[in-house]
Amino acid sequence: MSLDPATVRRIASLARIRVEEDEVLRLQSELNGILGWIEQLNEVNVDGIAPLTGGAQMALRLREDAVTDGNYPDKILANAPDREGNFFAVPKVVE
Repeated sequence: MSLDPATVRRIASLARIRVEEDEVLRLQSELNGILGWIEQLNEVNVDGIAPLTGGAQMALRLREDAVTDGNYPDKILANAPDREGNFFAVPKVVE
């Protein structure tokens, strides 16, 4: 498939892209090159290959859902401006 200058102007109009007359030939060759690549892709044999619509078809690896605190609260709270036991102490924000 080959595009003529009138088709390039129509595509630009539909895409709401302003194209100057001196750019039409350059765009025509670029679009024809893209269409050439698409024609090459159409020649690839894809019989027996299911289309991939996303990553949802892949099974995710699962790990044990275990809660850990790191077991070193003193290191974690070392730079805290204020603390109560093993917790950060913050000013009251709701009256």
